[in-house]
Amino acid sequence: MKLLFAEDDPDVARGVTAILERNNYVVDAVDNGQDAYDYLMEGDYDAAVLDIMMPKMNGDEVVRRIRKQGNAIPVMLLTAMGEVEDRIDGLDAGADDYLTKPFASGELLARVRALLRRSQSFTPDVIRFKDLSLDCTTYRLSCGRKQAVLSKKTFQLAEMFLRSPGVILSAEKMMEHIWGWDTEAEINVVWVNISTLRKALAEIGSEVRIRMVRGAGYVME
Repeated sequence: MKLLFAEDDPDVARGVTAILERNNYVVDAVDNGQDAYDYLMEGDYDAAVLDIMMPKMNGDEVVRRIRKQGNAIPVMLLTAMGEVEDRIDGLDAGADDYLTKPFASGELLARVRALLRRSQSFTPDVIRFKDLSLDCTTYRLSCGRKQAVLSKKTFQLAEMFLRSPGVILSAEKMMEHIWGWDTEAEINVVWVNISTLRKALAEIGSEVRIRMVRGAGYVME
């Protein structure tokens, strides 16, 4: 799952990003409302967590603008303001949920899971395709009784394929979705992780394969 997180306080941004990444989310973090709006309109995200008080554009306005453009991504707003009127303003702008700072990490994660359940992109803890199952909590890829524990990036790649079996995914799309826009990694990291995933599929004896489609990308079938 890929999230956009917008927060202008660097300490809060680092802390929340670390919490989300430790719980298997891919996170793009920005520090102002204009970037949040641009990323949401151009990127491929499953949900967004936005602070309200940000430079350039506040969170309410970001939500209001993306809704006008027809963007229905689930959004949760974070703010230090706790008044009822503030919560009403955020929800009226089009937000799906509202969490007041300070908050416990457990509550944040529970709210994010609930947010994702409201969208069509919700993924259960175990994803299955043909003879394969992928446990999103342990990174275990299984076929029958055989298992392989995947690294974080290879797991995220496997999750992306398993969520879209039969769909051709370009290397660029995988790069953007898993490593993010601001990554300094080269495109060959995609090829390396595809090779690692193919080896894992062979080791556990799965009939599922990842096929290269020349000039287009890769497909799980």
